[in-house]
Amino acid sequence: YYILNKPTGVTSTVSDTHAKKTVLDIVQIGERVYPVGRLDQNSKGLMLLTNDGDLANLLTHPRYHVPKVYQVLYLGKIQKDKIGRMQKGIELEEGKTKESKIKIITQEENKTLLEITLFEGRKRQIRRMAEKLHLHILSLKRVAIGPIQLGSLESGKFRKLTAAEISELKTAASV
Repeated sequence: YYILNKPTGVTSTVSDTHAKKTVLDIVQIGERVYPVGRLDQNSKGLMLLTNDGDLANLLTHPRYHVPKVYQVLYLGKIQKDKIGRMQKGIELEEGKTKESKIKIITQEENKTLLEITLFEGRKRQIRRMAEKLHLHILSLKRVAIGPIQLGSLESGKFRKLTAAEISELKTAASV
């Protein structure tokens, strides 16, 4: 069980012939592990890697409602009605997204930093919600999955999860 602070430009797959670099190029260890969930190349932040398939399924399946927290920097000042629409769910091609929790961290005339908590993990969900609302994302960073926080782990670095963190993660995923 590992935590990685994925930098932008890195693909969150085991292998990809079109990718310059994958998460496994960074996390080079003696055992085979797999990324839990995905972050697109332009996104950065917390990724978990493990060879525990049961836990990976519990963490990624929407039925288990494991929260994933992101810090998203948008261009401009976002109107409250758009924040409300994101919270209530946005209609995407495959259906409406589940409700999310949104907290304004900072808001200025030329940029807005939001903390967005998702309880499902659709492909490029935050970016697709932004497109529907005509919002421009400047940066997107995942900072937590369930009880596991990115904290001060530097970009491009990884570490093993502690026994306590693994236990907390399993508890959060099995509720």
